[in-house]
Amino acid sequence: MFKRFVREEQGATMVEYGLMVALIAVVCILVVAALGQELGKAFDTVQVEVREANDTANQIQPTP
Repeated sequence: MFKRFVREEQGATMVEYGLMVALIAVVCILVVAALGQELGKAFDTVQVEVREANDTANQIQPTP
């Protein structure tokens, strides 16, 4: 019975797959978090540029 338990690899394989899935999930979470921060910075930059362009356009042609 002990020899069969030692030879049985199904449980070990499931643990290995579980660890791989957990590692992949952690990597995905880190990538999404990093991209989210960079995307937020990009939107902030665009917002500033659009606001400045709008202010400049209003100075050139003021509305009546």
